[in-house]
Parts: sequence; C-alpha cells; structure tokens
Amino acid sequence: MQIGTACALALWLLVSGSALAAHADQPPEPSCRNAVVLALQQRYESAKDLRADIVQTTRAVALGDGPAQQMTSEGTVVFAKPGKMRWSYTRPEPSLVVSDGETLWIYDPTFREAQKLPATEGYLSGAAVQFLLGEGEIERDFEISALRCDEDSAELQLVPRKPSAYEKLHVLVDPRTGDLLKTTVFFVLGNVTEVAFSNLEVNAHPAASVFHFDPPADVRVIELEEPPR
Repeated sequence: MQIGTACALALWLLVSGSALAAHADQPPEPSCRNAVVLALQQRYESAKDLRADIVQTTRAVALGDGPAQQMTSEGTVVFAKPGKMRWSYTRPEPSLVVSDGETLWIYDPTFREAQKLPATEGYLSGAAVQFLLGEGEIERDFEISALRCDEDSAELQLVPRKPSAYEKLHVLVDPRTGDLLKTTVFFVLGNVTEVAFSNLEVNAHPAASVFHFDPPADVRVIELEEPPR
C-alpha cells in the first residue's frame, strides 16, 4: 500500500498574480521565488488543520525486465497540528492511515490487518508532511527553486538538505486562491508519487476522534518499532 504522504507540505497565502508572473520562455525571477517561499511558510504557519479530497498516482520503477507499474487511488486526507493526520482511501480498495501524533495505525480492511507503530520523526520526514504537521521550516530544510510562476499556477522544486528517502519535491499551487493543487514526491530509487488536491478546507477544527483508531475485534494487530519500508 502506497501512502499519499507526499502530499502534503504546506498551504500558502494569496500572492498577487502580477508579483508571480513570469514569461514562459524565461526562468522565473528570483523575486518570484522569494515571494512564493515566504507566502508558503506564512500560510503553513497560519493553518492549524486541513482537509481535502485527493487523487494519488504512484509510478513504480520496473524491476528486472518487468514493466513499470502505475496505481491510482482516491480518498480524503485530514491534517491537524501537532502531528495528526488521517489518510482515508476509498478506491480502488479501502485502506486507512491514522496518527494522533503519538501512535500511527496502518489499516488494511481487505486483509483484516492493522500495523501499529510510534509516530516517529523519521516516519513523518520520510512521508514529507513536516510542514502540515508543524515541524518544517522551508528555507532551513530545503534548497528551493521556482520552476514556474504565472497567473494560473506557481511551482516550486524543493530538494532536502539532509539525507532523505526522497530526492526532491514539487509543489503546485493556485496563486489566485492560495490553494494547494498538487504535490509530487520523487523518491531516491526512482518511484514517483503525485497527489492532486481538491475541495480544500482550512481551519475547520476536526474532532479528536478523526485521528483515533480502534481496530475491530477480528483484526490482526502487528506492533512495529520502525516505520514500514
């Protein structure tokens, strides 16, 4: 099960389209990069929680002579600071990832199995969700460049400064609304996970029960000390 944890780096404030606009045949101006980075950090800091519908596409590199694989999943995601998240997948098969900031559950109802493990910093870092969970500082944690800035969208490339399970991140946003449109995680081994967001809601104050999981009585619980790879 691929977890749509790439997604979610941050939300950012509305930035004037004229401040972000750049000619399509020219690299974005440094002022564009700086404005988007500042807005990204400020918006992430102001967001206490986030809910969105998601469409996740995972492209896995081919093993040996086999073909490359692609899988698309749909569902919803909810984040809340500090350290809480809930990924609920409905298609093609139901699955659930829940953390209350201390314990992480990965539940597969098809196989009647739930994995329980500590919600460690290493897991959150590997999932690239530090910003939405209140742990990230974008300039400190990443080398940043603007790939595109125009009136309809702005895209940043973020390369982690420290060793990580992923090589780089791309973040696409709508500068007219400040909405997060898409995140793309490029993993070291060549896999790519893309998460597209829609129907975004910020600071909706989800109930604590959203981030709590009680495994059904007939479910096998596997307790782990390290995040699954």
